[in-house]
Amino acid sequence: MTLTTATPTAPALQLPPATELKSEILRLKREKDAVLLAHYYQDSEIQDLADHLGDSLQLAQAAKKATQKVICFCGVHFMAETAKILNPDKTVIVPDMNAGCSLADACPPEQLAAWKAKHPEYKVVAYINCSAGVKALCDIICTSSNAERVVRSFPAETPILFVPDRNLGGYLMKKLNRPMKLWQGTCIVHETFSERKIVDLKVAHPEAEFIAHPECEPTVLRHADFIGSTSALLGYVAKSPKQAFIVGTETGILHQMKKAAPSKTFIAGPFEGEEKCACNQCPHMKLNTLEKLWLCLKTLKPTLEMSPELIEKARIPLERMLALG
Repeated sequence: MTLTTATPTAPALQLPPATELKSEILRLKREKDAVLLAHYYQDSEIQDLADHLGDSLQLAQAAKKATQKVICFCGVHFMAETAKILNPDKTVIVPDMNAGCSLADACPPEQLAAWKAKHPEYKVVAYINCSAGVKALCDIICTSSNAERVVRSFPAETPILFVPDRNLGGYLMKKLNRPMKLWQGTCIVHETFSERKIVDLKVAHPEAEFIAHPECEPTVLRHADFIGSTSALLGYVAKSPKQAFIVGTETGILHQMKKAAPSKTFIAGPFEGEEKCACNQCPHMKLNTLEKLWLCLKTLKPTLEMSPELIEKARIPLERMLALG
C-alpha cells in the first residue's frame, strides 16, 4: 500500500509494515522535533501515541506551552488553527485537512460580522469550536470547561451573543440565570442522542448514571445525573462511587474512561435511527488515521497556514480566555 503527498509531482511513499507503524511514528516525532497533540475523540491508537491528550482547553494550553519546532495536531481544523494562532512561528501540521466541525461551519465569519454591525452593543463570546475568522471577530473565547467562568467575567447588564453552539449557550443561560442571544449552531454528534432511548437505557440499567456533554439537546440534558466537559466527564467517572455509566458524548472518550476506571461499565449513549449507524462518532475526528499521521510527520504536510493579520486578531480573544485560567 502506498500513499502520496498532496503535491502531484511528489514520489510515492511506501508505508512501513502495520506492525512497525506506531514505532515509526514515534521515531519521526523525535526526528522532526514534533509534539503530537490529540483530542479525546480520536481513535484509541492515536490517543495512545499522543504527547498531550485532552479536550479543547487542555490542548490549547498544551499548544501554547509547546517547545518543539513542529506541532502535529490530531483533532479537527479549528483546533489546529488555535495551535497556529498561539504559535505563529511554529510549523503546524494535520493528518487530514478535511477534518472540520459542524459547529464551525454553522457560523460563517461574514454572517457574524453582519450581525455585529447591526448590534454593536453586544459582546461576543465564542465557543472555541469556531473558525479563526470568527475568533477574530469575538471578544473572548470559551471552552465547555471554562464557559461558566468566561460568561461570569462580564457584568450582568452586558448584552452577550453566544456563538456558535445554541445548546451549550442554552445550558449556560439556565445554569447562570443569564440571558444571552444564541447563534443557532449544533454539533452533529451531540444533537443525535435520543431522549427516548436514553430513558429506555436508564430503565434497563437503573444502577447506571447518565452523564452528558452540554452540547447535547436540552431534552437529553434534563435526564443527566452529571453534565460537564469531556475532561470533566472523565474526571467524574474516575471519582464516582457508581460502577456503571451511560455516556452522552463522542465514543472516543470511552477509551480513556476504561483506562481510568477499568472495573467500571461504560455504555455509549444511544441515538435515533438504524442500530448500525455510528452517529455517536464524529466523522471529522475519525478522518485522522495512523497511516495519515505517519505520512504527515514524514512529509510535514499538510501544513496549516494563516495570514499574520488574522493570527493577531484571533490571538487576542484566545489570550483573554487563557488569562482567566
